[in-house]
Amino acid sequence: MSSVPRPALAIIGGSGFYDFFGDDAVRLEIDTPYGAPSAPITVGQVEGRQVAFLPRHGRKHEFSPHTVPYQANLWALRSIGVRRILAPCAVGSLRADWGPGTVAVPDQLVDRTSGRPQTFFDNGGIHVSFADPYCDELRGAAIRSAVPELPMKSSGTMVVVQGPRFSTRAESRWFAAQGWELVNMTGFPEAVLARELEMCYAAIALVTDLDAGLEAGEGVSAAAVFAAFEQNLVPFAGLVRRAVAAVEGTDTCARCRVHTGVNLPFELP
Repeated sequence: MSSVPRPALAIIGGSGFYDFFGDDAVRLEIDTPYGAPSAPITVGQVEGRQVAFLPRHGRKHEFSPHTVPYQANLWALRSIGVRRILAPCAVGSLRADWGPGTVAVPDQLVDRTSGRPQTFFDNGGIHVSFADPYCDELRGAAIRSAVPELPMKSSGTMVVVQGPRFSTRAESRWFAAQGWELVNMTGFPEAVLARELEMCYAAIALVTDLDAGLEAGEGVSAAAVFAAFEQNLVPFAGLVRRAVAAVEGTDTCARCRVHTGVNLPFELP
């Protein structure tokens, strides 16, 4: 590895996914115009290629979903050369037949957050296309990387809620009635910030629970979510490693390169 790593591919790890390389990695302390990212970025080798890893919530889960420094995280990754991001995350299921241990690669997103900074373009009149929020090339790599232990769903709509609380039963039933399959707290604004910085981005979602409207009892608990993620972490991490190997190319794909011919208010890092 060179003394100044320039990884083209990154993994942003979600709840329960705080490390990827162990001690065999280069640690990068990055500052950005938006402050420090959630944690130092580590760079190591995965399946023969240089990969960056950033734990979304910090190394010790210091950041709640609504306090994650999303702008700093994406800016920091772009500044070290990243152009493609795989984003494993924990999700609740809005379908009874998508139980814990299911992996889904969503193709659509619904934003139900509030108050989170969700753009780098506070001036300049820049409007980014977001009709298809996830990169098809990266989604294909993730889908091809399915493992026998975890049933794979090759599409789905993920509704992103504000958190840190879980949904009420009424909210959960409402989401399910719209035909949405997954509920999460961190997928937005992460995905749109990646698009604004011209980075390919795809979520890989591990179902940890059935959402409150789908089952009786006390509803979703944080302890149950972490326990379910931990139970499936080994095969899920294996799937992510396989996805890294399946990613073709190192640059932003044509569809995710959205600023061609546009005068941006600043230079991309």
